[in-house]
Amino acid sequence: MAPSYRGLILDFGGVLTTQMRLNGQAFEQSEGLSPGAYFRALGEHPDGVRVYADLEVGLATQEEWNRVIGGILGIDPTDLMRRALANLRPEPAIVTAAQRAREEGVKVAMLSNSFGLEPFNPYEALGMWGDVFDAVILSEFEKVRKPSPTIYQRALDALELTGPECVFVDDHEANLLPAKALGIRTIHHTTDPGATAAQLEALLVRPAA
Repeated sequence: MAPSYRGLILDFGGVLTTQMRLNGQAFEQSEGLSPGAYFRALGEHPDGVRVYADLEVGLATQEEWNRVIGGILGIDPTDLMRRALANLRPEPAIVTAAQRAREEGVKVAMLSNSFGLEPFNPYEALGMWGDVFDAVILSEFEKVRKPSPTIYQRALDALELTGPECVFVDDHEANLLPAKALGIRTIHHTTDPGATAAQLEALLVRPAA
């Protein structure tokens, strides 16, 4: 039986890549920071929360993020985003599942809240740019970020598909709810890429004869 879905939408950090928390912990160690300092700077410090939200929708540059987060942490801000993401790697199981789906004729899109592109483009650095996807939807270009329903609709529009024709994978459960409201089949990716890849294979890849 042919797959019933025609589109696959994938989050970047933590889905197409290794876990963001593990990357952040490695960054803290490399910079000599106390455990949890980086995550507090991003998610609890008012200036950190603000500049990250602004970066994601194109209201702040990556260099502004570098300066603010570097200041909060008390470390050199030079090219900080590159250093902060230095331990991210493509997640082989998910990347392979996406490639197999695409070979089946499924359209594949990346939907990411942006990390900024200059001076460091993390998508290009990990080989997830150019013609790897049928569509790339970045929040800084859309001026809106997940979990706003608007950005999911724009992903569907970019693929020229409807919600019920697509599958969406994200590692944050809150980001799945707006997709569900559009009729998109959702998968909550946790810490087992093999399990997520198996779900994608079952939904999107035609069984061998």
